[in-house]
Amino acid sequence: MIRFTPIPTAAAEALRQGGLDANGQPAERALSDGDGNPCRHCLCDIPAGREMLILAWRPFATVQPYAEVGPVFLCAEACARWAGAGPPPILATSPRYLMRGYGTDERIVYGSGESVAADKLEAAAAARLADPAIAFVHVRSATNNCFQCRVDRA
Repeated sequence: MIRFTPIPTAAAEALRQGGLDANGQPAERALSDGDGNPCRHCLCDIPAGREMLILAWRPFATVQPYAEVGPVFLCAEACARWAGAGPPPILATSPRYLMRGYGTDERIVYGSGESVAADKLEAAAAARLADPAIAFVHVRSATNNCFQCRVDRA
């Protein structure tokens, strides 16, 4: 069993309250156009006209060469953290996603990266997590490499 894991609620709330992002700056505020603005906390697209945050996110606990930083969106207002079964809504908006496995040292497990069709994400993540060398998986945009969510063993 696997679960698709959004960013932690405490991190989302800190950013909403003016906390600094991975680049040491406050999040930018903008209005969603309703297309391609996936919240990394509720894992749903932010509706058109709703306020959103744009910020730099590092989905790793440690700072090291493999700890990529990139832009993500968050609902500016509190939203319910994704806790659903199976892939979340934001992973149905593109035909393909980049998937990579990481070890407990938060470094890429070479050979685990692949562009995966959206309808195959769950099976591909489960296959990677069957490998004991892989501690977690990241799902990223296949076109822009933006972090979408993490996948963990349930």
